[in-house]
Amino acid sequence: MTEQPQPELRWAPQEPKPNTAGRTWLIVGLIVAALIIVGVLLFFLLPRGGSPEPGSSASASPTQSTSPSPSPSSEPEPSMTPITTPPAPVDPTVEAFRGQVEGYLDDAVTGLDIVAGSDGQAAGGVVDFLQADAQRLSEMAPPSSIQDAWSSTLRDYADDLVKLRSAVDSGQDLTGPLADARTSVETVRQTVGL
Repeated sequence: MTEQPQPELRWAPQEPKPNTAGRTWLIVGLIVAALIIVGVLLFFLLPRGGSPEPGSSASASPTQSTSPSPSPSSEPEPSMTPITTPPAPVDPTVEAFRGQVEGYLDDAVTGLDIVAGSDGQAAGGVVDFLQADAQRLSEMAPPSSIQDAWSSTLRDYADDLVKLRSAVDSGQDLTGPLADARTSVETVRQTVGL
């Protein structure tokens, strides 16, 4: 037999296997997310412990009793339906009310300072915020001891803010409306003792 020459073997690097770890984790993550979504949907959509479902049940059979049965009365006894009234709102102290409104009133002074240094849209935006704060202040329940003074001074402040806003919109000089708004906010602050 003749020997055929054998091919010469040389070392060559093998091609690297594609990295599938990222794909595997992506698939596992998607499966877990789908299971969580199904669990949440089942939690919200399945009825829990509501009324029992209809079914057959053993009914009680009548039995003889030795005790006398009460005789039915001709008129049913009237039953009183309880009427619940909400408790009266607690009148806050002036100190507690001052604590509630102090932040808004401090912001009002700062906001008016910002309006004095701004013009145009920037000033208009700040005045809008001040008007929103004045609305929030009007919705708070003041102590009865200062209720009338609080309402009137706050109304004056809100009116001055409307005048200031119209001056900003029309491009007029803000000196007069700004001074009026500063005076009225100081009056509101004095009403609560700030």
